[in-house]
Amino acid sequence: MTGAVRGGALLVVGDVITDVVARHRRPLAPGTDTAASIRRVPGGAGANVACWAARWGDAEVRLLGRVGSDAAAWHERELAACGVRPLLVVDGETPTGTVICLVDEGAAAERTFLTDSGASLRFDPGDWSDALLDGVARLHLSGYLLFTAPSRAFVAVALKAARARGVPVSLDPASAGFLVDLGIDRFRALVEGVDVLLPSRDEACLLTGSSDAADAAARLSRLVPLVVAKQGAQGALLARSGEVCARVPAVPATPQDTTGAGDAFTGAFLAALLAGAGPEQAAEEGCRAGAQAVESIGGRPPARA
Repeated sequence: MTGAVRGGALLVVGDVITDVVARHRRPLAPGTDTAASIRRVPGGAGANVACWAARWGDAEVRLLGRVGSDAAAWHERELAACGVRPLLVVDGETPTGTVICLVDEGAAAERTFLTDSGASLRFDPGDWSDALLDGVARLHLSGYLLFTAPSRAFVAVALKAARARGVPVSLDPASAGFLVDLGIDRFRALVEGVDVLLPSRDEACLLTGSSDAADAAARLSRLVPLVVAKQGAQGALLARSGEVCARVPAVPATPQDTTGAGDAFTGAFLAALLAGAGPEQAAEEGCRAGAQAVESIGGRPPARA
């Protein structure tokens, strides 16, 4: 076994999406107009995680994503501007995925997504090369890869390669809505071999059938060695071996747009692990990044100067 590279890079594999963010102050009015502020911004859970990891740490961050030819050049520029090394597969048949983010400008700044995943869900094992792990210390997989058969096959190949090299793997379940369609038992089988699971509170509860986040995280930690349950304004829970081992408080923030807050947490958490932090300290960094994320529009940090 070669082993992970000490001080090496983070490789993120996941979705690269064009986000159309519509912020509205009044409730949506069916059948007529609702005034909104609308912006087109780069997004995607995988891409957002990579950008926040690059923002938060000093290690090289690489992103393997799949995009359509319609927006490939734009996304490559945007990723590079955030300090990420883009490794984009250009799909000549399917356009880049698009998400409509409806953001209620009320106190909670809650959001609703309308998702067309486009090219991002067309990964297949042919997109993988073991050489992608050269110089890599950690591999992170977006859970969106689990929602089509070809990309599930891709995940199996990537996990096998990472295990062979001793590279630890983390995964974010990505979407409670899509998890329902995938099936809980299938998800649990697919994440065998993952070292760190980073679910939201809703995802953790859905995956276990528990209504209590702490109990859900504890149960999941019997399946995956380390579970980090993200709870937004309630901070984060860490669980190992069937027990919650740490509770990390949130950093106070005034929400403007909660899009990408969980991705910010994940990116900063992984960057801190690469820098040598322990899981609890890394979760503290994740909470700091999450607080920054909710105070700005879109799911990405500001581009590097």
